[in-house]
Amino acid sequence: MLDALPSAQRAQAEAAMRQLQAQQSESLLRPVSEVREDELPEAEPTFDLDEPDEEEVPRAESGSRIVLEIVPKLTLDKDAAEELADDRLLSSLVGIHHLVLDESGAMSLKGLEAIPLLGLGEADIETRLSAEPYLALFDVTARILEMSPTGAAALQPFGYDVFESQDTTFDPSVTGPVPADYVLGPGDSIRVQLFGNENGVYEFDVTRDGVLNLPELGPINVSGLTFSELRRDLRNRVSETLIGTEVSVSMGQLRTIRVFVLGDVNAPGSYVVGSLATISSALYRSGGISEVGSLRRVQLKRNGRVVANLDLYDLLLNGDTSGDVRLQTGDAIFVPPVGPTVGVGGAVRRPAIYESKGGLTASDAVRLAGGLAPDAFPKAATVARIDDNGERTVISVDVSAERSGPFAVLDGDVLTVPEVLPDFQRAVMLQGHVYRPGAFEWRPGLRLTDVVRSPQELKPGVDDRYVLIRRERVRGRPIEVLSADLAAAFRERGGAEDLELAERDTIYVFGMEYGRQRIVASLLDELRLHSTPDRPFRKVEISGDVRAPGEYPLDRGMRVSDLIRASGNLGENAYTLKAELTRYSATSREIREVDVVDVDLAAVLRGDASADPLLQAHDHVSITRVPQWESAWSVTLDGEVRFPGIYRVRRGENLQSVLERAGGLTDEAFAEGAVFLRESLQEQEREQIEVLARRMEADLASLSLQSVDTSGAETLSTGRALLRQLRATEPTGRLVLSRDLLLGSESGTELQVELRDGDMLLVPQKPQVVTVIGEAQQNTSHLYRQDLSRNDYIEMSGGLTRRADKGRIYIVRASGTVVPGGRSRWLGRDSGADILPGDTIVVPLDTDRMR
Repeated sequence: MLDALPSAQRAQAEAAMRQLQAQQSESLLRPVSEVREDELPEAEPTFDLDEPDEEEVPRAESGSRIVLEIVPKLTLDKDAAEELADDRLLSSLVGIHHLVLDESGAMSLKGLEAIPLLGLGEADIETRLSAEPYLALFDVTARILEMSPTGAAALQPFGYDVFESQDTTFDPSVTGPVPADYVLGPGDSIRVQLFGNENGVYEFDVTRDGVLNLPELGPINVSGLTFSELRRDLRNRVSETLIGTEVSVSMGQLRTIRVFVLGDVNAPGSYVVGSLATISSALYRSGGISEVGSLRRVQLKRNGRVVANLDLYDLLLNGDTSGDVRLQTGDAIFVPPVGPTVGVGGAVRRPAIYESKGGLTASDAVRLAGGLAPDAFPKAATVARIDDNGERTVISVDVSAERSGPFAVLDGDVLTVPEVLPDFQRAVMLQGHVYRPGAFEWRPGLRLTDVVRSPQELKPGVDDRYVLIRRERVRGRPIEVLSADLAAAFRERGGAEDLELAERDTIYVFGMEYGRQRIVASLLDELRLHSTPDRPFRKVEISGDVRAPGEYPLDRGMRVSDLIRASGNLGENAYTLKAELTRYSATSREIREVDVVDVDLAAVLRGDASADPLLQAHDHVSITRVPQWESAWSVTLDGEVRFPGIYRVRRGENLQSVLERAGGLTDEAFAEGAVFLRESLQEQEREQIEVLARRMEADLASLSLQSVDTSGAETLSTGRALLRQLRATEPTGRLVLSRDLLLGSESGTELQVELRDGDMLLVPQKPQVVTVIGEAQQNTSHLYRQDLSRNDYIEMSGGLTRRADKGRIYIVRASGTVVPGGRSRWLGRDSGADILPGDTIVVPLDTDRMR
């Protein structure tokens, strides 16, 4: 049954089953009669298998329309924001993109390879796109638009949504001016004002017989008269009957009329509208025309005869209201079925499905769609048509106004006008660390300095010693990657470094800090895809102390000095006397040989061409550091030191030397309790704790399989508690130092502490207490007395507990040294260890009492 359900309903059913299992876990062990009513799970909503779930998440399908909103992340740092601003391709991604998936469900976004999205929901699409390296700087929001049943996702019928609302505010206002040709009828109100010899204001309603009863004038038959005729008639009657009196006539409350809206409308029926209502206002009141109704052949029938035809395209496209006539009581508006339709899509201003009256040409269809978009390519338009054999065919047509000719489009045709190609022709592209990136016109003889005219066009922090040029002579054929020294090109315009550019070249200008490796890696990927045994992948690599180590394209005539220039030049701690060149060769095609060549780097930097070897594919240059070149080490002295603080130390300097520079210890210093911390020791302790924790986890796992009795469960619980304590233990990285070693009174250099970067020495004050911890009745500290032994301090803490291990009591000195305990009453022996100020007496747990 679950397999037969839709995905959303299946997930809901599985959630209900899990809830049942959780709530009935105990009741399953009892008879049903013993289960209380309040223990039963709440009833879940029933599932209607005949109706689809309205909450089902939309999924991407073939031809789905997807709207992507791409915005920069708010958490971008300064470097990332500058990289985004410098990269023209990345900057072009910002905004809202309307995309259509291809037949395989893949999405194509400018600058990216096709990304498969078939079957993914909106949240999954956002996660998938966020994983793209090019989109790592952006927040992506995706929305899947609904598709039409026919699959024509991009085209919708034109004009039907205009009249969908049933808002009565669309009716003509009853308080506005009344046109002169308004036809009077029963229910209209006439306002008459007399002035002159007789004055007065009167308002009378037209009776059901169409008669207007006026004092002094008698009844007047006004039914069928226009408003202008009524005013003229009343002026004549007043002038003849009431000498010296003038009259002003206006309309009061207008009558309402009942009309019928029939045919293919959303809500056919009888409607009461104002007497000034027109065909369009009545359609608006009825909820508009359905998608199977015609917008171009709306009929107005009066007394069974068609008195007017309305083409709503004239109203919607041209603003022509001449055919939108006023209604009379009993009129019927009839909407016949839609006529022939033609779809117009692509690079037009208003893509949609349009109704045709017949005899429509391709140019007429484009005019219905608002004309061509600025980026349209009319010469490559196509018409998708179902022929007489019921097969889909495609016909090419030129819809240019002067060349389209009389090509007729038929019912069901879809005319598509493509866009022009996105790539610039007869142009070169400039990207990167420049103020004016973009496209530049190409002409024969165009050189690098014609595009980048001066150093002022470069942004601060630019690397003008190395620019890359991507060249693709023939589309689809292997690309070339050239490099140039822009600074040298500025010095000698038209020289060897001022390269002559080809059509569709792309120039990349890098900054010193960022943006280099991403572009280089993309170019290398293109070169790798086109590599063959006859045309090997031409790349070289540099590592070591350079500003931008990594792989770079191998250019013609490239030498070691050029590779160093490509990597941003040497770092400050580079060893400039010698470099190492590793060369891989496979001359016999059977085995790859490795040769290592020493390079006289000093001669290369002087410009000696004889010492600057030419590079080959897959060469690797290694730049080493100056021996013993490291950042200055620092150590921290704190506590009872005369001049505490952070001190810079040299390699090989020992602790006693730094203590002398710090003025030595104060009189209150407790040298025996000095704490010396080192980061490397802390890391070793962390690794040992992890090894011990994993070993304990394995022992506990084995014990849990063996233990079935109560004692085993108790042991297992204790072991788990110890494991939690072990996991929570923070390593300190402490090195135990004796007083003599700290103060340098011990002879021999092998006993001196050689410092490392990050070392820390903490010297406390002289202590006055002795602490007892562990399995004593009360863990506490006591003032030190010279006449007290270890057992005295334990007795002052209440003595030992039942779980104490009397034979393994030990003492931890303030220096960190661990020594056996002193005199033991319980063991009847004396270890000879004296208790000193700052000592800690540790009474361990007797683990022999448990498994």
